[in-house]
Amino acid sequence: MAADTDGRHRRSIRLPGYNYASAGAYFVTIVTKQRECLFTDDAMQTIVDESWRWVGEQYDHVELDYYVVMPNHLHAILSISEPRRGGSRTAPTEPQGALKPLGRLIGAFKTVSTQRVNALRNTPGAPVWQRDFFDRIIRNEAELNRIRQYILDNPANWNLDPENPVATLESAAAALFPC
Repeated sequence: MAADTDGRHRRSIRLPGYNYASAGAYFVTIVTKQRECLFTDDAMQTIVDESWRWVGEQYDHVELDYYVVMPNHLHAILSISEPRRGGSRTAPTEPQGALKPLGRLIGAFKTVSTQRVNALRNTPGAPVWQRDFFDRIIRNEAELNRIRQYILDNPANWNLDPENPVATLESAAAALFPC
C-alpha cells in the first residue's frame, strides 16, 4: 500500500499480483475532481478527445477502442499489445522494449489533458481528475461487446448516470417511463 500525503494508507483497487503491462484489453473510467462537469462545451471535450488519442499515437503498444467523453468522466477501452519490432516512441528514459503499464498510461493522459484544460481555463496547477481511476480487465469477446455497447449508450443515459450530479429520481423515472 502506498502512503498518502497525510500518512494514511490508500487501499489499491488494482487486482493484486496482476501485471498491468501485460497484453490485454482494459475498460477504464476516469472521473473529474469532485465530479465537476468540466466537459460540457466543445473546446473542453476536444481537449480530452485529443489527449486520449495522443496516448494511442504516443505508445506503439497501445491501441484505442471505443471511448466517450462525458461531462465529468471518460469511459474508454484500451488494449496493450506485445511490443512491435522497430523504433520505439517511448521516452528515452524507458528501457528498450519496456511497456508502460496501464496506470502510467492513464497518468500520461491525465498530465497532458490537465495541462491543456488548465491552459484554456487559465487555472495553472489546478487538479482536473480524481487521483485514481476505475479499471476492468476485459476477459472475453462477449464482455468486450457489452462494454462497447455500454460506451455507445452512455450519452443517451446521462440523466440516469450516477456520475451525473444533477440526475434525480424524477429524471430517471421520466427516462424510463416517458409518458
